[in-house]
Amino acid sequence: MSAEADLDEVPGEVHDERRRLLSLAYRMLGTTAEAEDAVQETYVRWYRMTEAERAAVVNPQAWLTRVASRVCLDVLASARHRRERYVGEWLPEPVPADLFAGAADGSATAPVDPFERISLDESVSTAVLVVMEAMTPAERVAFVLHDVFAFPFAEIAAIVGRTPAAVRQLASSARRRVREHGAVGLDRRDHDDVVRAFAHAAGTGDLARLTALLDPAVTLRSDGGGVVSAARRPVLGIENVARFVLGVVRKDDGLVFSPERTGDGLAFVITSKGAVRGVLNLRVVDGLVRDVWIQVNPGKLRAWTAAQPVQEGGRS
Repeated sequence: MSAEADLDEVPGEVHDERRRLLSLAYRMLGTTAEAEDAVQETYVRWYRMTEAERAAVVNPQAWLTRVASRVCLDVLASARHRRERYVGEWLPEPVPADLFAGAADGSATAPVDPFERISLDESVSTAVLVVMEAMTPAERVAFVLHDVFAFPFAEIAAIVGRTPAAVRQLASSARRRVREHGAVGLDRRDHDDVVRAFAHAAGTGDLARLTALLDPAVTLRSDGGGVVSAARRPVLGIENVARFVLGVVRKDDGLVFSPERTGDGLAFVITSKGAVRGVLNLRVVDGLVRDVWIQVNPGKLRAWTAAQPVQEGGRS
């Protein structure tokens, strides 16, 4: 079979890995488009092998995971240079909390201390993905493979080209970054209550109530990717963030904010005339909004637009 073979023709045990690989690659790369490209490249490499070489692979799942992780490692290594050409702020692509539900089941090959893992919901949260953007490629791969998918350090070491001890340090460093930024272990009920109050204040134009919900260190970032209008720089401070949010709402009185669950907890999908225009989610710390993320890049709304045509606009 050629490298360009239709993936629908892939044998069962190999084809069945596709969803799990997409789940893994998304967490490493932050967008579904890049995840799909990485998985496609993984299957292309599988079919570049001879039939004898494929038959010699004892564990196709492990082989596919190693190759997909290495592909992601290469993508991450070049991301910094491509980011310099990105228009405005870059944010990860928000997805429904259950988009990859169950995809990580059965991936672990060794027991992992539950205190060294984050929940599957948390691992697709904007809060965690934003922190991971500041990690080195090796840290990010080690963190995802170990803390999310429970891979043993020895296997990860073979993927990233480090010793198991070094990989343990990478995962520990990455985990510390996530904890220090308060990206996990938050009270979802408190988060959701604040999100609802934020949406109500914004929808009713209640500036006083909205400002009361914002942390003094609040930062708003919006990602249009140069495709649609968005703030090119972070918006800082209570007054600026509140007025920016109210300005967005007043600019289009036809906007509808529909509550949906993401890895961060409750978020809002923004629609206008039935078309998805964006996703707004928040990070809540001690009952106040610390971060506002507005994703409006059409290329990063794939999980919400379903059959709607999507314009190009990824990280590149």
